[in-house]
Amino acid sequence: MQESRRQKRISSLIKEELSRLLIESFQDSSSGLITVTRVSMSKDLKTAFVDLSILGPSSKEEIFELINKRKSYLRKVIASKTELKYNPMLIFSLDDSFDYDKRIDDILRKLRKNEK
Repeated sequence: MQESRRQKRISSLIKEELSRLLIESFQDSSSGLITVTRVSMSKDLKTAFVDLSILGPSSKEEIFELINKRKSYLRKVIASKTELKYNPMLIFSLDDSFDYDKRIDDILRKLRKNEK
């Protein structure tokens, strides 16, 4: 489905603000690296689908649960920093593309070793 220009613009704005907010509020040495990889908006602009990538020593699930529990706080801060007609509901999901890429790299390394 093709996003409209307005959806793209608002997605970008939410991604920027949410990235800054996650760094300030959640990211420390124990949590590792939290990255907003993608934000897509519903057609009515009332829902933001946010993909997060979490890398680090802590459990991804624990950090993801903490972010989900603080969803209303994040929404409130985003509303105060942006001037949108609707404050979108945030729906988070884990982006596992890094794990998938790493798994493919491991398989390719094993194949190269077997060739030698």
